[in-house]
Amino acid sequence: MGGLGPGIGGMEILVIGLIALLVVGPKDLPVLMRRIGKIVGRARAMANDFRASFDEMARQSELDELRKEVEALRTGQGMHPLGPDADAAFREIRQDLNRPLDAPAAQPVLTGPEEWPDMTVDEIAPEAPPEPAPPAKPTKPKPATKAKTRKPAVRPNKVDL
Repeated sequence: MGGLGPGIGGMEILVIGLIALLVVGPKDLPVLMRRIGKIVGRARAMANDFRASFDEMARQSELDELRKEVEALRTGQGMHPLGPDADAAFREIRQDLNRPLDAPAAQPVLTGPEEWPDMTVDEIAPEAPPEPAPPAKPTKPKPATKAKTRKPAVRPNKVDL
């Protein structure tokens, strides 16, 4: 499928070109093709402008709907009460957030067998006896010694015999 649309293939273009050559003539055919190209270009530009304006209207309507939703949220319209369970949960969260850091928690965090009722404490984390620390070895400071200097190795000269 080419750029000319569905149903127009190579043979159809060849037939249209031959008919145009016979009707218009070889002298005026380039001028006619140029005019047709300009008309097609204008039609494409108009289609693109129409598509762009249509897309802009769609975006504008979506923005208007969003503005209405935001305004409804600001004024509290369309809000439904969540119920006493949600209110209690929010109240508990607010109390935890306002509680000082060094105060004990209202509810202990579950760690251990409470989290996994079907497992025993030994299955969750068996306790291993702590290993005794190795005894510390006393260290003696080493006496300071003079640095030894190395003498360069002297090689005897080889003599050819």
